[in-house]
Amino acid sequence: MAAVDTATPATIEINDAIFCTHLKEVCEECNFDGREENDSFFGFDTIDREGLECPPATQTKDGTYQCKKHGSTSCSQCYGWKKQITRARTQAKKAGKK
Repeated sequence: MAAVDTATPATIEINDAIFCTHLKEVCEECNFDGREENDSFFGFDTIDREGLECPPATQTKDGTYQCKKHGSTSCSQCYGWKKQITRARTQAKKAGKK
């Protein structure tokens, strides 16, 4: 039986953003926080903001994820991460977080 590495939580990539297997950018259950990596990938400096949650998704035969609502792996409505991060950053700044 193979040993399971529980130190690093499993991650999935959905349209260039990183999430835990629960489809959350910040997950207390698996002790995961992908905000810094996602912020830097989309060209932002890291700030304390709310984590994103991925809409319901299914995995395709080739291993990519697609939104359940539109059936697309690059759905701009569901997977528009840069826009969603921008909104979360704006809300964090209004709330006084830095």
